[in-house]
Amino acid sequence: NENFKRHIITLEDPIEYMFEDNQSIIEQREVGLDTQSFQRGLKSALRQDPDIIMVGEMRDGISVAAAISAADTGHLVLSTVHTTNSATSVGRILDFFPQEERDTMRRLLSTTLRSVICQRMMPTLDGKMAPAQEIMINTPMVRKLIEENRLEKLPAAIETGRDDGMQNFNQALF
Repeated sequence: NENFKRHIITLEDPIEYMFEDNQSIIEQREVGLDTQSFQRGLKSALRQDPDIIMVGEMRDGISVAAAISAADTGHLVLSTVHTTNSATSVGRILDFFPQEERDTMRRLLSTTLRSVICQRMMPTLDGKMAPAQEIMINTPMVRKLIEENRLEKLPAAIETGRDDGMQNFNQALF
């Protein structure tokens, strides 16, 4: 919004922060007020040719499936999910689906995911707080681990992926 001219649509339940247009056009929609569901809101948003879609916290399989579907059409989709680190985020997303749907969703996620950034607020030496970020980029190795359901290997891929822009929390703190 500060550096680029983009069409951004947010779908939130509820709207937590009001954005102001700078260079971008930002349309904020609240589930229950402006649209009946995340799924219907995303379907409507896709008809308006957005550059970026921001989905508020993903809390169920319907919102996750809708976000993955939008990403699968080539849109940049940003969202949040409550997890303790980047590697467990993939498993948490898959846990929203019944067992019989997980293989399909895992394959879709492996091709649409771009990155996972997990943040923790940490005290600094001067007593203030600063974010420490764990970053997982969907490199070919990460994609393969997700496709093959070897999610327990993701922490090692993050730790050894510094050249690809990845870092775990210990590396961030160091």
